[in-house]
Amino acid sequence: MSDSPAAAVRTDAVWKIFEHDGIAVEAVRGVTMSVAPGEFVVLAGPSGSGKTTLLNLFGGLTRPTRGRVWIAEQEISDISERRLAQIRLERLGFVFQAYNLLPVLTARENAEFSLLLRGTPEAERRQRVTALFERIGIAGLEDRRPGKLSGGQQQRVAVARAVVGEPALVLADEPTANLDSASSDALLEVMVQLNQELGTTFVFATHDTRLMERAKRLIHLVDGAVASDTRR
Repeated sequence: MSDSPAAAVRTDAVWKIFEHDGIAVEAVRGVTMSVAPGEFVVLAGPSGSGKTTLLNLFGGLTRPTRGRVWIAEQEISDISERRLAQIRLERLGFVFQAYNLLPVLTARENAEFSLLLRGTPEAERRQRVTALFERIGIAGLEDRRPGKLSGGQQQRVAVARAVVGEPALVLADEPTANLDSASSDALLEVMVQLNQELGTTFVFATHDTRLMERAKRLIHLVDGAVASDTRR
């Protein structure tokens, strides 16, 4: 096997085929690739190109029809749901288009939720979140609930939640889609900073050309297959 076992995520001939009204839809077709720790990768392509499905395969949110997927040396293709959930908790961070913050929790409580599930002591959770909120420019908002935050502030909290546990990989699906231009630019700068200063590994699925311009590696998908893979 040629891919490095130290990869944040890697795939070997992965296919994902959905059934729709009795018709087989090949969403991802035979993708073999590897993302190294510290990369800042963008999956781009038109709607229906397979980028979100591939992102979901990386995160174990959907299972491959054929082929194999590894996260930080652990193959996840056919492990139990319980073990997969544990790997997602320990190894992965997710940033969603719709923020997915819990409305009854404060910004701090949302950000530290994965640490709470891991059993991290309260003092350490508080220290990590406080330092991270300061780093990404939302210090002072810890006690506000999502309904009292702007879209850009909510997405920063979501990014904090994704990275606070120092995961092997952060997966972000259209993270700027619901933001205005100024908020999008500010959020992108935060994620670039986290990548450069903390070495956080990001893989994005996006249509956003501003995010594509910031990518260290740009992968174009067409009809579920890799059409080009460019490193900058």
